[in-house]
Amino acid sequence: MVEKIKILITGGAGFIGSNLCEYFLAKNYKVVCLDNFSTGKRENLHDFFSNPDFELIEGDIRDLQTCHRAVKDVTYVLHQAALGSVPRSIKDPVTTNDVNISGFLNMLIAARDANVKRFIYAASSSTYGDSESLPKVEDKIGRPLSPYAVTKYVNELYADVFAKTYGIEVIGLRYFNVFGRRQDPNGAYAAVIPKFVLQLMQHESPVINGNGEFSRDFTYIDNVIQMNELAMQTQNEKAVNTVYNTAFGERTTLNDLVTILKEELTKFDPEIEKVEIIHGPNRLGDIPHSLASIDRAKKYLNYNPQFSMKSGLKKSVAWYWENLKK
Repeated sequence: MVEKIKILITGGAGFIGSNLCEYFLAKNYKVVCLDNFSTGKRENLHDFFSNPDFELIEGDIRDLQTCHRAVKDVTYVLHQAALGSVPRSIKDPVTTNDVNISGFLNMLIAARDANVKRFIYAASSSTYGDSESLPKVEDKIGRPLSPYAVTKYVNELYADVFAKTYGIEVIGLRYFNVFGRRQDPNGAYAAVIPKFVLQLMQHESPVINGNGEFSRDFTYIDNVIQMNELAMQTQNEKAVNTVYNTAFGERTTLNDLVTILKEELTKFDPEIEKVEIIHGPNRLGDIPHSLASIDRAKKYLNYNPQFSMKSGLKKSVAWYWENLKK
C-alpha cells in the first residue's frame, strides 16, 4: 500500500478552498481542511464528511497553536484562508490585517516548523495596484490601492523572506477575479458574477459601478485548480520561490460580462432579457483594468488553462440555475 499524500487546505470551506478539497479528494489525497467559518460555509463540505480521507479542523489561522495542529504530517499546504474584498478592507482594515498578515505569518511558521515540503498560497492581482501597464507581468507592480492589497503584497514579501531565510519552498498564485460553482452570491461583499447572476434570476436590475468599461481577467475555478496542482507537483527547481499570475489571459468589460450573463440566463428564463442594467458610481479602491500575462506560468509550470471566461460562465450559470432555484 502506497501511503497517501496529505495536504492541508486552509479556508477549505470557502469557494476556492472547497473546490480544491473536492478535486484532491477525488485524486486520492488525504485532505485536511482548516476553516473558522467566518466566510466559508459548512454546506460546501457536506459531501466530504463521509470520506475517510477528509478531516475538518474548525479553527482560526490567527491562533498559532491551531496552525501547528493543522500542519501535522502534511506534505503540502494550499493556503486559501483570507478575508477577501477590497470594500471590506476599507471598512475594517484591522481585521483584514490580522487575518491576512498575522494569520499568514502563523501558517508560514507552522509550515516551517513541520518541515512541510511546499507552501502554496493565494496571492492576488490587487498587488498590481496603480500600475497602468497591461498585460500585468509578475515583476512589475504599482502601489497598493486598498488595505486588502497591502496585506496580499506583504504575504508575498513574507513568503520570499521565509524561502531565503529558512529554505522553505513557496509558490504564490496571483488570482485574477476567480469565479465558478459554489461562489456565494449573497452578502455585502459578494463577488460581481454570482451577485449579478442572482439578481438577474430574480429579475432585479444589477448595478454596474461606473460606466461599465472597467475590465477584468475573469478566471474560471477549474483553471485555478489546475494552477494549484501544477504548483504542488512541479519538480522544476526554477519554478519555486516565485509568484505566478493565475488567470486566462483575456479581459472582459463589465458591460460585456452582463451581456453574456443575460444571454446565458435567457436560455433558462426568457424574461431575463428584459431586465434593465443600472449604472452607479465608481467603487473606491477599484483598478480600471486588469489583464494577466500568463507566460511565466506557461514556461515554468506548463500551465494551459482549459476554460475561457465564456466557457466558464456557461458552466457557472448552469450550476447557479440548478442550485439557486432550490
